[in-house]
Parts: sequence; structure tokens; C-alpha cells
Amino acid sequence: MAAPAAATRNRRTRPGRAPTVRPLGLAPDPEPPRTGHYRGRMTARRWLVVALVVAVLAVGGPFAYIHFIQGSAPEKFKLSATGAGGSNNSVPLDGTWSIAPGSQAGYRVGEVLAGQDSTAVGRTNVVTGSMNIKGTSVESGSFTADMRAMKSEQSTRDRTFQRRIMDTASYPTATFALTKPIEIGSLPASGVARKYSATGNLTLRGTTKAVTIPISADHAGTTIRVLGRLPIVFADWNIGNPSFPPLVTTKDQGELEFLLNFTKGATSPEASTTTTEAEPPPGGPPPGGFTQPTVTPTTLAPLEIPR
Repeated sequence: MAAPAAATRNRRTRPGRAPTVRPLGLAPDPEPPRTGHYRGRMTARRWLVVALVVAVLAVGGPFAYIHFIQGSAPEKFKLSATGAGGSNNSVPLDGTWSIAPGSQAGYRVGEVLAGQDSTAVGRTNVVTGSMNIKGTSVESGSFTADMRAMKSEQSTRDRTFQRRIMDTASYPTATFALTKPIEIGSLPASGVARKYSATGNLTLRGTTKAVTIPISADHAGTTIRVLGRLPIVFADWNIGNPSFPPLVTTKDQGELEFLLNFTKGATSPEASTTTTEAEPPPGGPPPGGFTQPTVTPTTLAPLEIPR
């Protein structure tokens, strides 16, 4: 018996197909299967979308990380004009000048993160040393940097630096010692920098080589400031290349940089002794970090070269 007209509905008739009468409430006929050509087009579109997303993440991700999350690398060390003008008072230049707080040493290395250029910078302010001046000549001098206290803005980079690259458990310090006097000449005005060359032995990761470091120096108030930079080819010092392919690649060389503040007098116990919360493990500094030295300020008059 046929269903009442009110309980039935007609499905739209396709060309060449008779209308179908179906009781109300029953599911419609399933769609005819899609052809392989249609499925192929949809698959290609999906893969195209996935490829575009991957490309955006591959380029935009590192760009956003470097420029918005990691931020810009610290600027290179420079001598400021603080103290320019000086005073009529004087203090003898002759004698021992010791490294004071505010001194730093570190590295700069160009790296590429997924196609985006950036600069890796690490620094330590655990630096000790001194120089001896006689007349108008720096007769001797040296400084030591604690590599275990080297820090960048990335803890992962620091662990790699402490372990694979510099092996600070075996080689905890880097040192430089003069082997040739530096002629100062006439003393410039306070805050005015002059360029010199420092020739000596540099030791990195247990390898010692004779080098000549271009330096700039000035004096401000009672402090002599010395800035230096030296290119370092990693292979020459048995330093492992910092690259971490395929994500991060670096150049085969970096730059050693330092800014040293010297004040008159022998090194005080506070300035020469560095304490830590615990012995640093092979992976780097202890979780709490290093306790930095504190020094009682000493007030001296500006410098004077003996006539």
C-alpha cells in the first residue's frame, strides 16, 4: 500500500533518472562515490596547504624567534667618553695596576638558524689580572678569564660551550700574558683613546699561541681601560665547530673580545678570589651561578707620567 501524500516527499530528479518517492524521515540515498580524479585533486590541495604552512614556519619561525624572542645580540665593547676633561691633580703612573670589577671577556660568533642570520655572544665577568707600568712602558701584564662562568642568553648554547666546544671541566680558564712591552708614549687627555698592539701568549682550551692583539686604551678618573678584539679560527685552537646541523650552522671562526678596567694598587683579596655555590659540573656553571666579587672603591687622583 502506498504512503499518504502528506508523508512522502519527492527528491529532485536528476536528468535521465525517474523521481523517487520515499517515506518521510528515512535517510536519503548515499552520494555516488567520488571519482579518483576528484580525490586526487583534494589530496594535492591538502599537501599544498601543508607545504605552505611548513614553509611559513621554517622561515617565519626562526625570524620571529631571533628578532622578537631572542632579541638583538649585545653590542660590541666600546670605550665611552666618561671622565673626559680630567683634573689638575695627579697620581704616579708607575707601579702595579690591577683588574677591577666591571671587566669582561667573551666571544662573538656568527650563526645561521634555519636560514636566518644571528650573532651568538657569550661573556664572563670573572676576570682577574694586572699590569706593571714603568716610565712610559707597560713592562708586563696578564689576565685570566674563567670560562666556566661564560654566559649567553641561551642555556642550551651555554651547555654546548661548556662541554663539547671548550670542555671547561678540563680547561677552566683562558689566559693572555704579554711577552713584549707596550710603549705608551705621552699620556693623552682623560677619556681620549689611543691604539696600541699587545703581543703575548694566548691560551685557549689548552692550546697556547703567540698573538698580537690590536687594543685601544684610555684613562678616566683613576681607571685605565683597555679594549681588545682578536679573530679566532676554531681549528687553530683545537676548538670544535659550534655548528649543530641541520638547525644551526656557524662560521669556522669567531671573535675574542675583552674590556678591562685597571685601578692602581695590588689586587685585593676580594677582587682576586671568586667563590661559587658549588663546584661547577662538566655541563657548566652551577644552577645558582657564580657569586661575583665585590671591591671597596679606592679614590685616586688622575694619572701622571713621570717627567
